[in-house]
Amino acid sequence: MSRQSPDSKSGLKTNSVVFKTINYILLICACVMIVGPLLILFIASLKSNDEYLKTAIFELPKHPEFSNYLRVITKDNILRAYFNTFFIIIVSVCGSILLGSMVAYVLNRFNFKLKKVILNLIVISTVIPFVTVQVATFTVIKSLHLYNTLFAPILLYLGADIVQIYIFLQFLEKVPRDIDESAIIDGASYFRIYWSIIMPQLKPAIATVIILKTVSVYNDFVVPFLYLPNVKLRTVSTFLFNFTSNQTSQWNLLAAAITLVMLPTFIIYLLLQRYIFAGITEGSVKG
Repeated sequence: MSRQSPDSKSGLKTNSVVFKTINYILLICACVMIVGPLLILFIASLKSNDEYLKTAIFELPKHPEFSNYLRVITKDNILRAYFNTFFIIIVSVCGSILLGSMVAYVLNRFNFKLKKVILNLIVISTVIPFVTVQVATFTVIKSLHLYNTLFAPILLYLGADIVQIYIFLQFLEKVPRDIDESAIIDGASYFRIYWSIIMPQLKPAIATVIILKTVSVYNDFVVPFLYLPNVKLRTVSTFLFNFTSNQTSQWNLLAAAITLVMLPTFIIYLLLQRYIFAGITEGSVKG
């Protein structure tokens, strides 16, 4: 057996120290890039509009104006935007989880002639630019009399995307098929197997899909902007348009509104981030 010389050991230690130092430097840079804009935003939200325009971005306000947040909540009615947004999220996320898990269950457990065709169509749909189909989509929504109602974005968000179908499919690979066969022998229907056996096994995947879908719907701007022109139907993403115009912009109020809009997703991510990584990594490894 060969033994490492003292010089080689010291060289390995030196390389290890260098790599650790580089990693720490990169982490510090990443933290500064993430925390810096958030700090600038919070400082701006506590200034008057005139003070914001005349002072440096990191200069603290002389007289913090917490009334900016109060105005955004009361006068500009961000609570209404919160209600519209979370109503859309709850209905569309619940519906898309049911549809996505059902599609994954059928594709994983059953063999039929058009199975590969359906899988290919789902993949192909992801490469079609969203903007190119908006004329046809708008025509369908208009003909269904859903334009300018909260059900227009809900219907568009209900579609099960390829990411959540992939997550469900990978988790289904870890569920033994013997359980299905035993349930069929006991007289259980396919829906009973799906609801009582498959769904409980998909809890980590469901948690992951809920987080990813919620953040996606919450941050979407195009769909609410196109299909919800009514002021009372604004979501949090279109709500921010209140504070900008061609002539003037209320930057301090805009900063306060952005902070309030960003707060729910920030809290959700901090509380549930482990489910995102656990769901994706566990779902990507076949048992």
